[in-house]
Amino acid sequence: MQTVTGALIARGGRFLICRRRADQPHPLKWEFAGGKAEADEEPPVALRRELQEELGIEAEIGPEVCRLPYQYPGRDPILLIFYRVTELSGEPLNLAFAEIRWVKREQLTWFDFLEADKELVERIARGEIP
Repeated sequence: MQTVTGALIARGGRFLICRRRADQPHPLKWEFAGGKAEADEEPPVALRRELQEELGIEAEIGPEVCRLPYQYPGRDPILLIFYRVTELSGEPLNLAFAEIRWVKREQLTWFDFLEADKELVERIARGEIP
């Protein structure tokens, strides 16, 4: 099963969300920054690498927040692992997305997130995940 990581980056009561480009799979959907772990790559290491590639930041990967298995129709199942990012070095830059945005937790449900992320988005919006 492919492991996919996601970063919960919060600052000043807002979460960083990213919108996929039109030329990517699941075009223009919103997501949390992150990506697939390579073979033999530990998930926190993969997330740190992805954040450097996508946002140009060095990140301290904190505790795991949740794991969600998911399977898109006609695709192999994935395991999503979301981590809290506890420290950032640098300001996030948009290096890979259509746009990035800081939004309040209660605004998260206003955005068209990837299906695989929707359960987590709802939990954050309800305040179940600080």
